[in-house]
Amino acid sequence: MHESRTIMAALRARVGAIEGPKPAGVALFRLGSAMLDAPLGGGLPKGRLHELFAAEDDDRAAMAGAALMLAIQASGGRMGKGPLLWLRQDNGVKAAGRLYGPGLAELGLDPARLIEVVAPDEAALLRAAGDAVRCPQLGALLVEPWKAARGLDLTASRRLAVAAEKSGVTVLLLRAAADPAPSAAYSRWRVRSLASAPLEAGAPGHPAIGLELLRHRGGLEGLTARLEWNRDEQAFRETALSGAGLPLPAGRPAGAGDPDGQANTAVSGRLSA
Repeated sequence: MHESRTIMAALRARVGAIEGPKPAGVALFRLGSAMLDAPLGGGLPKGRLHELFAAEDDDRAAMAGAALMLAIQASGGRMGKGPLLWLRQDNGVKAAGRLYGPGLAELGLDPARLIEVVAPDEAALLRAAGDAVRCPQLGALLVEPWKAARGLDLTASRRLAVAAEKSGVTVLLLRAAADPAPSAAYSRWRVRSLASAPLEAGAPGHPAIGLELLRHRGGLEGLTARLEWNRDEQAFRETALSGAGLPLPAGRPAGAGDPDGQANTAVSGRLSA
């Protein structure tokens, strides 16, 4: 416990040095699709807990990339301020690798703006998340437990949700290998990878994902959209892709040694160092 407090104290000091106080008030961040933003009343609220699930095993990288893209949007997009904190569990890092700066840069994010913290186990991860969400200087918080994460029950998620509302920090919960369970999340999404449309001269296209709304506090569900990520604008936009899936090569990190698939695999934001 003492070690956890020491780590979080150092983290708060670092965050405070990067960014000043965050303005109060709740705002929305747009998803870039009229099919989603209009029914949602303009987008998703900041300062809330949102869950993302991978549609299939091969979609885990797309889910991680989508979470990072949403974090960028929630923190202000191109003009955003405040560091992004990504809390991960040791088992997950061993399985998928550490976050990779060039992969983050491919999404238009300055790697220096992201802080990666690896917790030794689920209990430490949830303690760190409970502390971090109370730090209003954060641009957004990503929490990535390992697999089922039985400790992340309705009570634990409610604590995160309440703290997020108080601090104004948007929390994105990444559930790569878990089934939806009762939680206090404001919204819940299923993410799948899509093949990107090639640019001129056969250049790799923009990273693309499919989003499906599974649950929303306002009672909505079933909304779907195909989105592609514009790294220059750091924003989503609708795409007319066919929806073909993009499986990741088995046994190697997303994007490793595959320059032709760079725009697609970079969506993970998790290329191994």
